[in-house]
Amino acid sequence: MAAALLATITALPVPAFASEISELPEKLREKVVQAQQACSDFEDGQFSLEWGAVTRVDLDGDLRSDWVLNEMFFTCSSAVSLYCGTGGCMSHFLVGDEFASLLNRGWDVVDLGPNRVLLTDVHGSQCGGINPTPCVTASTWDKETAQWRSTTAEWE
Repeated sequence: MAAALLATITALPVPAFASEISELPEKLREKVVQAQQACSDFEDGQFSLEWGAVTRVDLDGDLRSDWVLNEMFFTCSSAVSLYCGTGGCMSHFLVGDEFASLLNRGWDVVDLGPNRVLLTDVHGSQCGGINPTPCVTASTWDKETAQWRSTTAEWE
């Protein structure tokens, strides 16, 4: 029973406080520092991380929380759309020491058979359409090669 509860808790995305940027893993901290600099460089803007910018969730199915940094929750006082555009916002995923980023309009993690699957809402051009064309990707973490795996469906 306790193991099932632990698995459920680590499986759900949980926003984390990012009050101390210095407490973030180095690769995520570097992204925040770059975003702060971009904001400062644009009319001396003031940067902040909003609630939800940092999420802890099990991305690879090992029952340990990994890290996600969501630029959707970056704000700059001098530039409302500095971090996001029509294609969405960058999310940065850190599994162990492996770091990968993806432009998206939202994401979630689900269990499908033995796999944890990262679902992302992406720009319609990735599905041969235009911006409003519905388009999603599904990726799973390959523990053997330490990389994300996904494919394009071949519908008949």
